[in-house]
Amino acid sequence: MNARSLETAVAVQEPAAWQRLLDSDFVYAFRRSRTALASALVLLLLAALAVLAPWIAPQNPFDPAALDLLNARLPPAWIEAGRMQFPFGTDGQGRDLLSVLMYGLRISLMVSVCATLFALFVGVTLGLVSGYAGGTIDNLIMRLADMQLSFPAILVALLVDGLARTLLPHALHERLALPVVIFAIGVSTWVQYARTVRGATLVEKSKDYVHAARLIGMGPLRILLRHVLPNVLGPVLVIATLSLGLGILTEATLSFLGLGVPPTSPSLGTLMRSGNEVLFAGEWWVTVLPGLCLMLLVLAINLLGDWLRDVLNPRLR
Repeated sequence: MNARSLETAVAVQEPAAWQRLLDSDFVYAFRRSRTALASALVLLLLAALAVLAPWIAPQNPFDPAALDLLNARLPPAWIEAGRMQFPFGTDGQGRDLLSVLMYGLRISLMVSVCATLFALFVGVTLGLVSGYAGGTIDNLIMRLADMQLSFPAILVALLVDGLARTLLPHALHERLALPVVIFAIGVSTWVQYARTVRGATLVEKSKDYVHAARLIGMGPLRILLRHVLPNVLGPVLVIATLSLGLGILTEATLSFLGLGVPPTSPSLGTLMRSGNEVLFAGEWWVTVLPGLCLMLLVLAINLLGDWLRDVLNPRLR
């Protein structure tokens, strides 16, 4: 077969593969679920606002030249004394709250996604090794997981962040604040991945296809990555989706307590913290609007995660 014939064959196969995806049970269930559609649309909208913030935000909150203290503490545009220039009002520094919310979403989503990926990698790796190896290695990993489960996740994150603040110089910690928060949240959430993957691996390794792979000389690493891992990704995907919402809430909690993202990198948690100081002075919008944005984001993620759990679990169909 010459190159042109190969290109033609690939071109013919691509629409067929795309059509098979559109006709799959997963896409059909997604189209039929109004909750999944609404959650996905809200999540895509908020993610787009976060990603495109540097280009579509009315103001750059990090540019001191764009700020004017005369515009500080203006109410939203639908309230008397509000301005259409600042539809969600301004904070105490004269920053447009809509712009700050978009940049805050950017920070919160980045921290949550990176922490979830870190926890997923650590948890899935340890779960595969624990379930496949068994014996002493299994006992060691599971006892470590049991020990961590005796502490709330937020307490583990607080402990890791507090140790980093104690051990690192102040200037270095300011530069590494985001990686420290990502590590703290990731370390506090890897256990659920490890326990789920270990249980699925114990089931899969006793099946005939794994025994056949051993008989033909496949190594443990190749068996785990090529055969076992694809069969345990269903529940892992559901856990990862729900962990995104948990990561956003954990980051917001740490930042609200003053232990997470520094004030120079405003997240939804730092916005609510700064607004809480002037809440009883009547400037409710600085706290309430970021809180509503946080609630909407986490609710959309959780509803989408619940739908994924129902779709990927054959017993619930």
